[in-house]
Amino acid sequence: MAPNLIGVYFLIFVIAGMIAYAGTEETLKVFYYLGLLLRYQWVMFRMSLMRFKLKRQLDKMEKTYKSELEKINEERKQEFF
Repeated sequence: MAPNLIGVYFLIFVIAGMIAYAGTEETLKVFYYLGLLLRYQWVMFRMSLMRFKLKRQLDKMEKTYKSELEKINEERKQEFF
């Protein structure tokens, strides 16, 4: 028996066991659930990337806002004196 086919045979055995124990509908529900779980994890991963990008943009905007605010405050101080 080829070593690279042991995994395939094991997977076929597990799926056949699931069908024999729970039936085809419940086995398909399990695979549908796993598909949904993978999609959900992908969405959560994309959200974490978006969160990181948004935080970086907001930090950059905050720095420019603070520097512009300091310039305005300096100009106002110079106007009074």
